[in-house]
Amino acid sequence: MKKIEQEAVQNKIDALAKKDVYIHLETTNGAYASHFDEEAYNVGAFIRNAKVRYQHGKIISTGGSYRVGLKLDIGWVYAEGVTDFEVDDKGRLLMAGHDREGRLMVALEISETPFSHEADLDD
Repeated sequence: MKKIEQEAVQNKIDALAKKDVYIHLETTNGAYASHFDEEAYNVGAFIRNAKVRYQHGKIISTGGSYRVGLKLDIGWVYAEGVTDFEVDDKGRLLMAGHDREGRLMVALEISETPFSHEADLDD
């Protein structure tokens, strides 16, 4: 992955709009928090292969990171804290936010085909 290039990400978001796509959305501080503070709570959310069709999407800078929002017919999908991206050889838009130590904090991925549901397979 490389640092966000806002125009490149926006172009790919636009190209996937108004199509049936599959979303992978994940947030976590995982076990990271509890390693240094036994009173910290581990939090996270995970959804994979949610089939959606978004009207339009937008990436905006929030300072040191980005927010990506996808407008659905009856709601929104968004991820905050995105720092890195790539468009892989399957044409999927893969975005992630990492903390200062490189640990995953958020991921938002958009694909025209379902993501693997096998944990040990490379997507």
